[in-house]
Formats: sequence, structure tokens, C-alpha cells
Amino acid sequence: MWGIDRLSNGELSELRKRLRGGGVAALTHAAAVNKNGRDLIGVLDELGVHPTRLFSPEHGMAGAAQAEEAVATPDTDDGPKLISLYGEDKASLKPRPEDLEGIDVLVIDLVDVGSRYYTYVWTALLAARAAHKAGVHTVVLDRPNPLSGSPSAAEGKAQAEGFTSFVGLEPIPIRHSLTIGELLAYVFARDEIELGKDGALSVVSTRGWERHQTAHAWSRPFSPPSPNMPSSDTALVYPGGCLVEGTNLSEGRGTTLPFRLVGAPFLNAAKLCADMNDAALPGVEVRTASFKPSFEKHAGEMCHGVFLTVTHEQSFRPVATYLSLLSLAQAQAPEQFAFRTETYEFESEIPAFDLLTGSAAAREAMVADCSAEDLIALVAPVDPSWSDTILEAESRLRKARA
Repeated sequence: MWGIDRLSNGELSELRKRLRGGGVAALTHAAAVNKNGRDLIGVLDELGVHPTRLFSPEHGMAGAAQAEEAVATPDTDDGPKLISLYGEDKASLKPRPEDLEGIDVLVIDLVDVGSRYYTYVWTALLAARAAHKAGVHTVVLDRPNPLSGSPSAAEGKAQAEGFTSFVGLEPIPIRHSLTIGELLAYVFARDEIELGKDGALSVVSTRGWERHQTAHAWSRPFSPPSPNMPSSDTALVYPGGCLVEGTNLSEGRGTTLPFRLVGAPFLNAAKLCADMNDAALPGVEVRTASFKPSFEKHAGEMCHGVFLTVTHEQSFRPVATYLSLLSLAQAQAPEQFAFRTETYEFESEIPAFDLLTGSAAAREAMVADCSAEDLIALVAPVDPSWSDTILEAESRLRKARA
């Protein structure tokens, strides 16, 4: 039972009374539905709660805008004011003080996919911090992590100093095994901000979620939170697949299988597939593929590469798998392979690949022709200490109960 279900099924009478008695804002999007498919605005309306302010994350309220596409705040007086938190610059990424005037409670319900690069958790954190500064209480309606919350599934080194950004505002692993509620409670507690219904942040936690479960074990459909996150199968590979964005290979945007298809016009699909299979990567099946993206990189060109299918969720390591793929692709076509140099998520000074991997070390090692094994050791070493952080985040979540 997700947080939104608990709000809508008769629990949490004190919270419902609080929401009816003051000014309410909501940070949400169309994907954030309850077990009956009703979105947060509809659930709040049924409870007699009518937000005067709505905030939307990257991709907009409808979830239709493409990655890095600025979403404008509409100029309309009809209904509650809708404010985009993903505009043309960094200043647009958090609510302004005037956006929170007259607001007593900010309700956050967003569908996350459990990867450091996916920006919704950082929108939630920025909004909660802005709310705290404005004296507004934040309530997170929590949801399970679709990649599981298992400590053993965490993967990827935390960012080095100077490499945090909107694809990782806090230094955490790439696949972090936390929920939005857990991450916000952990950060607020670390910053000595009071948790709980009388503090700055409270969380309506999930019930019945077993941390080792991925979205495939849920008793409800996966709700696609963005145009290139159509399924839980895509979410499983995303912590690795998003690394491709930092190169000139196509990550499958402009196809029906983003992040599972990877290739370029200059690659030999059969060789790449054979090399990946020789690497004996656990939990994944790799096949040759040719595809023609309709937009984004290599639009209208035939790309040759591979198609990945997760066959065993527990042993699959997305970051290690895609680092191997990138290393093999570079080795096959060293003259054509290149790293992205354009501005990425509002950052123009640091290459995208560095922001994604968390330092310049991986890119520099690839330029120096390091092996796939050495690359994986740089970016995704085993970090047993993160298990303690997950346990602490769970503890903080209990103290933040709404």
C-alpha cells in the first residue's frame, strides 16, 4: 500500500484534517496514481482538499516533455496555479518564495525510478528545502523503489567533490536503493532539520513492501513517469543505460525501447554482441540489433548495436553491464567514439559523462584505453558502508511519520 493509498482509504485522519484546514500545494505529475488509477489531485479532491498551487517536475505535469526540454509555466487564471520546476535555467528548479505564499502544507507524490540521475528526487528535495525556508510543512506520500530497496543491489560510487549537479545533488550511489521519502528524511536529519508532523518534513510510508522486491513483484501496473521510461524493464537497465547519454552512441531515444537498445552507425553489431557475451555479464541476455531513431542522436540513420534483456534481476548489475558495453564500443571504434560536450542538465563546464559517473576518472581512464574491468572498479566498486546508510534512512523515516 503506497502513501497515496493510505491517504485515500480512510487512514491518517489527523493529516486529512490538516490538509483541509490550510493552504495546500502539491508537487506531483500524472504518473502518481493510487491503486485504482486515480491521480493525487483527484484523491485530494475526494477528500475535500483543493490545492491552490501545483508544481510539476521535469517532463511536466502530463509527463510528455522530452528529457532536458524546458517546460513553461502556463499563463492562466483557470483553476489552481500550475508552476513548472523545470524551466530554462537552474533558478527554475525550485519554488520561489512567492510561489509558497499562503501555503501551509506542500504534498509531494512523484514516481521515481531509483537512480541518482533521475531528477524527480532532486526536485522533491529542492522543493522541500524551499518549503522549510518558507515555514511550510512538507508531506511526502512515499512509494517503493522499483529497482528494489535491497542494500545488496546498490551500485556505483558516490560523486566526488565538485561533481554534484541536478543529476545528483547529494553524493549517493548511482543505484541507491532508497525511496524518495527515505532520501529526504535522511538528508533533513543529517542537516539537523526536525522530522515528523510537528517538524519540517513528514512521510506517509509504504506498507507491505518487501525491500528485495522490484516493480515486477508489485500487485499493480508500472506507471510510466516520463516518455522514455515506458516499463519496469526499462527502469531496471536505466542506472547503466543512462551512462550512454554521456557519449555519442544512441541510447535508443527515438525508438520504442529506450536504454535497452544501444548503438551507432559506425558500430559492428555482431562483434559488439559477441564481445559482450564473451564478458559473461550476469543476469542479462545480449542480442544484436539494428534500429533507426526517429529523433535525438543519429535520427533517421541506421544504428547497429545490441539489445539488452534482464534475465535475472538479483544478479544483474546495470552500471557494470553498460560500462562494459561502452568500453567495448570504444575499443571497436576508437576514432568514431566520443564523449558528449554539449551542456547537460544546466551544466556546461563539466562533461555529461563525468556528471553521470561522478568524477572525471572514468572518462580519463577510457581515453587512456583502460580495460572494462578497471573502468568498473573506478565507477562501481562494492561499498558495504552504504548498507548502514540505508538502515539509517529507514530509521529516520520512522521518525518522520506523518
